[in-house]
Amino acid sequence: MYATQALTDLVPLAEELDKNKVTPGVLGFIVFAALAVGVWLLMKSMNRHMGRVDFEEPEPAEPASAEPVGGSAKRK
Repeated sequence: MYATQALTDLVPLAEELDKNKVTPGVLGFIVFAALAVGVWLLMKSMNRHMGRVDFEEPEPAEPASAEPVGGSAKRK
């Protein structure tokens, strides 16, 4: 009942609009600008985090021994 009532109220408003002159308007610009600022802030944060990453592999201090340390390994 509420959906049909809302549709009957909106149909006259839709008929008044010129279909050739519909634009996004101020709200569309604000949403687009907010998305652009959000993407810019994310890129800035990503660049800062990527600058802190060390891409060099550490050299192993000693070669690993063949015998495990501890008594949990089973021997046959």
